[in-house]
Amino acid sequence: MKTRRLGTLDVSALGLGCMGMSVNYGPSPERADLIAFARAAFDRGVTLFDTAQVYGPFTNEDLVGEALEPLRDQVVISTKFGFDIDPADPRRRAISSRPELIRSSTEESLRRLRTDHIDLLYQHRVDPNVPIEDVAGTVRDLIDEGKVLHFGLSEAGADTIRRAHAVQPVSAVQNEYSLWARDPEPEVLPTCEALGIGFVPWSPLGQGFLTGAVSATATFGDDDIRSRFPRFTPEALVANQPIIDLVNEVAVGANATAAQVALAWLLSRGESVVPIPGTRKLHRLEENLAAADVALSADDLRRLDEATAGFGVAGARGSGHEHYG
Repeated sequence: MKTRRLGTLDVSALGLGCMGMSVNYGPSPERADLIAFARAAFDRGVTLFDTAQVYGPFTNEDLVGEALEPLRDQVVISTKFGFDIDPADPRRRAISSRPELIRSSTEESLRRLRTDHIDLLYQHRVDPNVPIEDVAGTVRDLIDEGKVLHFGLSEAGADTIRRAHAVQPVSAVQNEYSLWARDPEPEVLPTCEALGIGFVPWSPLGQGFLTGAVSATATFGDDDIRSRFPRFTPEALVANQPIIDLVNEVAVGANATAAQVALAWLLSRGESVVPIPGTRKLHRLEENLAAADVALSADDLRRLDEATAGFGVAGARGSGHEHYG
């Protein structure tokens, strides 16, 4: 696996988004199978594993911690703080980055992850009630204490990134980015490039849409988060079908799959772009990782770029409430 750099942090060119191993996409496989799967990802060259306190909540960090404990010195674990979760009812949560909560959340993450340090700690969502300077300062203190090595932001806007970076250098920004979610391009990506910050696209395959496996007539159960996402309504799936039609067309010419084309396009956006596609199936993992070796032609890249830049995607991205803080 080729490597890339997030700030000063070396990682595999493609990481593994671990959220779906525990939540949001229907029943999970057996825990032993998921642990074996995470270790198989490492065997195939993945060194960046992405989780978060809120995934579960808590269960995904615990799973990742057990899976990677024997490999701890050879992998990069990223996790996130930023939610105040009711211990009596974990479904109740509110955005919060109060300094004392950042500290307690980090201690709990360290315990669940079975480690004495977090390689990359993100603010999961920007808290409008806490100055970003206070957030960055708290993470700076955790870095000084050796509990955290690198600082990241998720779903942050350009101004927030610059303000945080002035207090504590930001290694990575993790925002949604794909062929049907190009929101970071006007301001966030140029800011990251100017400041030497890596960029980690979450949902690089559009919650599965860009794999071509989601038909225009697809339906989703209540335990699948896409049943509540605006881009997966029946009307939106039909309206957005031209995107995947084009990706499939390019894939045929490139002797690749649709997923590989979508990931190769992202990898072409810059040497510090590191997508983290999520899966829990070994054949999908191997398909995704092979995207690092897919060379799209200049004409392929131009067609994808022009067509998706000018396409009015139906439905708000993510949960429908995503916005840069």
